[in-house]
Amino acid sequence: MKSIINTKKAPEPIGPYNQAVLTGNMLFTSGQIAINVETGELVLDSIEAETKQVMDNLKAVLEAADMTFENIIKTSIFISDMNNFGKINAIYATYFNALTAPARETVEVANLPKFVNVEISAIAAK
Repeated sequence: MKSIINTKKAPEPIGPYNQAVLTGNMLFTSGQIAINVETGELVLDSIEAETKQVMDNLKAVLEAADMTFENIIKTSIFISDMNNFGKINAIYATYFNALTAPARETVEVANLPKFVNVEISAIAAK
């Protein structure tokens, strides 16, 4: 059986999907982009600020499912320019313990929703 996870502390879906789905002890999040939930505006001041907003949105979804970044077992990072990898990685790394960090892939893509620069999704387990 699956449970739908949605929180007002993360951006509302902009299509026919939910922020996350919990099935058993596994959580599957939708990709998060840098929408500031308080203003509804994209955070595009810098790639660092954008990545931080993405991670904070992901944190809100995790918390809605009573999880933390420690529960994440895999992430997928989609970026529009691989030249931003180092800056994105530096912010991303502050959310994880290096010894228990999840598996991950980082993929450069042509375009992302709303033409943002980074989108991150996760799989977590209790």
